[in-house]
Amino acid sequence: MNKFPIPVAIITGFLGAGKTSLLNSLLKDDMLSRAAVIINEFGDIGLDHLLVERSDENIIELASGCLCCTIRGDLINTIHDLLSKRDANEISQFDRIVIETTGLADPAPVLHSVMSEPTLVERCRLEGVVTVVDAFNGWATLDAHAEAVKQVSVADRIVLTKVDLLSGRDGEDMLFAIIARLRKLNPAARLLTTHRNEATASRLFNMGLFDPETKSIDVRKWLAAEAYETAEKRHRHHHHDVSRHDAHIRSFSFTEKRAISPAGLELFMELLKSYHGADMLRMKAIVNVSDDPARPIVLHGVQHVFHPPVRLPAWPDDDHATRMVFIVRDIEKAMIEGLFKAFTDQLTGGADAFMDTTLSLNR
Repeated sequence: MNKFPIPVAIITGFLGAGKTSLLNSLLKDDMLSRAAVIINEFGDIGLDHLLVERSDENIIELASGCLCCTIRGDLINTIHDLLSKRDANEISQFDRIVIETTGLADPAPVLHSVMSEPTLVERCRLEGVVTVVDAFNGWATLDAHAEAVKQVSVADRIVLTKVDLLSGRDGEDMLFAIIARLRKLNPAARLLTTHRNEATASRLFNMGLFDPETKSIDVRKWLAAEAYETAEKRHRHHHHDVSRHDAHIRSFSFTEKRAISPAGLELFMELLKSYHGADMLRMKAIVNVSDDPARPIVLHGVQHVFHPPVRLPAWPDDDHATRMVFIVRDIEKAMIEGLFKAFTDQLTGGADAFMDTTLSLNR
């Protein structure tokens, strides 16, 4: 059993976006030579030329050395099956799990499984989400399908495919437009293309809070709060077509220098999940908690599900303020920021602020 939790990465994207081609190229990379890949429909992925031998009716070993299996029953059972076979040395000792979702899938349930199932949390950690977007058809897909908008909104990496189909002046304008739209939906995700082999494994993976190679923590890079601040400024000066799905998506960040009590933080999270869990697409934070101000807590949530809080051994930099970033649907920044700051304002009307904010949630 590895000392460090096994990173889990999710590859998603709408039908026809090019997940198959991306996955095929990534599986030839040495970085994934000890990975376990879980896909929904094995027949949909053209991996036959990489097949070496069948370990059992579900798990196969590929020429690159990595393992590939189909989802049997549900995702949690499939991961448990892989882990138990790994522990029993029945399969290779994989060091990463990559999950490929179906093109119509909402990625949130997959994220919830990895972030909340107790036995998986002990063995695995969510590394992040890679979302594949078709540069040629992506604009129409985002217009037509709310699932595609959500796939982009929860991403840590966005991969643009079929860029080579956008030629000439019109093609260049289409490319700039889709990039701007993706940036508006998710200002912090790193954007790469498959054109000229930009979307390599080294650029797509190791995207989480913890770097397994250096065993270090990079909160600033993980939060990317500056990107949210820039997006907020742009948002104030643009009008949006309310008929589009992504017109309802907002991204923002805020900071708070005052510490929050453990009880206050717990109640804040419970209220947020209870009233707005379904519309809180992604949330990341580093929090100054009053019981141990020298050791902040890291939070990571997708809708109403949060990964167990992680207490860091020390602040990663000289900034000891709470920093929170959100991507939400139809939630105003003032509501969330006001709710959080109500719990830090214990000496100057915090109770009144809390009541005002709570009443606004019920309207």
